[in-house]
Amino acid sequence: MRTFTFALAVSLIITAQIAFAEPPSRPFSSFESAKNVARNGIYLDHPVDLYCGCAYTPNKTKSGGVIDASSCGYKPRKNKKRGKVLEWEHIVPAAYFGSNLTCWKTGNKKCVTPAGKLLKGRECCSKVNPSFKRIEADLHNLAPAVGELNGDRSNLPYGIVFGEPRRYGSCDFAIGGKPKVTEPRPAIRGDVARGWLYMADTYNLKITAQQKAMFQQWSKDDPVDDRERARDRRIEGAQGNRNPFVN
Repeated sequence: MRTFTFALAVSLIITAQIAFAEPPSRPFSSFESAKNVARNGIYLDHPVDLYCGCAYTPNKTKSGGVIDASSCGYKPRKNKKRGKVLEWEHIVPAAYFGSNLTCWKTGNKKCVTPAGKLLKGRECCSKVNPSFKRIEADLHNLAPAVGELNGDRSNLPYGIVFGEPRRYGSCDFAIGGKPKVTEPRPAIRGDVARGWLYMADTYNLKITAQQKAMFQQWSKDDPVDDRERARDRRIEGAQGNRNPFVN
């Protein structure tokens, strides 16, 4: 009887540690519509960017906003124009879930400009592939970010940059290493880790054992807080699913 009880207890502990992610039951049809919901609902009471912690003023019509660099010590590295605007960052870049699609690699006959240019990549997949559009618009994978940092990060994975060169004023954001990686500030590493783990689990994305271990450690070091739980509840209300790694 003791053996059975102990085995059952161990089984329950293991089960409790496994998260099962479900895709949105009410997915958005486009990235643009998801960005509007993010601006108007998900982040309305806390308009602060992910990477630097900069406050921003949402635009009244477009999905972005205007960055207040004085609120966070951010200084543009190079692109001052893009450094002034708020954009929507994919925690897991679109290339990770789109680069193997035909529309990404070779384009589509529906992806031709009036001038006759064939479009490929994200620009084409966002137009012709319904599955890609739904994943691209998943709110659990979107976060507000300074435009320049969003552009500099591009499709780079997350990781640790030794030496952490400061190229954005006092904003704790670094890009470097071989191969190049992006290192986010410690205060939001758990947030990006749980976003990545959700996307990998929900959409069966490839993730190495080393990446998974790193994200699990980041999630442990930067545990879920009330603001992240509130964000998760709002996203559930908007698209019908939650991130089970946020608890």
